[in-house]
Amino acid sequence: MDQTKQEDYGYGLFPEKKARKFESFRLNLKCQGMLQIAMDTSPHAKLLFQAMKGSGCPVSKDRHFSCEDCDGTVSGGFDATVSQIVLCQNNIHQQSHMNRVVTHELIHAFDHCRAHVDWFDNFRHLACSEIRAASLSGDCSFSSEAARLNFGLKQHHQECVRGRALRSILAVRKIDTAEAEKIVDEVFDTCFNDHAPFGRIPHGAKDAKFAHRHYENRDRYYANL
Repeated sequence: MDQTKQEDYGYGLFPEKKARKFESFRLNLKCQGMLQIAMDTSPHAKLLFQAMKGSGCPVSKDRHFSCEDCDGTVSGGFDATVSQIVLCQNNIHQQSHMNRVVTHELIHAFDHCRAHVDWFDNFRHLACSEIRAASLSGDCSFSSEAARLNFGLKQHHQECVRGRALRSILAVRKIDTAEAEKIVDEVFDTCFNDHAPFGRIPHGAKDAKFAHRHYENRDRYYANL
C-alpha cells in the first residue's frame, strides 16, 4: 500500500456524507468555543454555575453540555433523564444567542436541582420552569424583542414571557393550546415572581453583573458567620 497517499477510509465514495461530517465537526468546534466564552464571560451563566454548586449540583462543561445538530425550530434543551444541556450547534450562530440559550437551560437545570421538578408528568412544573427561564434568561429583554421587531409598552415583558413559555410547552408535549394556556395562567404569577437565584429580573448584562456580585457577597457573608 502506498503510504504517501492519504487514507480517506472510503469517505471519498460518499462526497455528501463527507461534507456533512466536516460541517458537523466545524459547527461542533464553533459551538464548544462559544460555550466556553459564555461560561467565562456571561454574568448570568457565572451566577447560575455558582448557585448550582451551592445547591449541591456543580456543573461540568464536559459532563453537562452537549453540542449537537437539532431540528431547525429549537436552539437548545435540558435532558432531565441525564441532567444534560443540549446546545443546537446548527441553530446558534451568534455569541449573544449562545449566552441566552446557556442561561435559559441552566435555569431549567437549577430548577431540576433545587426543586425536583417532575418534567414528564406534571405540566405545571414544566410551565413554571419555562416561565422562569423565559423571564430571567434575557429571552424577553428589550434588545432581544427589538431584534425580533416586537415592541410593546405596558407589561410587554410579561406577555413575552407568557407567550414563549406557552410555545415551549406546546413544542415538547402533546397538549392542546387551550389546556396549555390554562396551565400557564394558573402558575404564572407565582413563577414569574420567583427570581431565584438572581434576586431580581436581570433585564441586561448590567443587572446580571449586579446580581452576581450580590450573590458572591452573600456567600462571603454566610462564610464568615
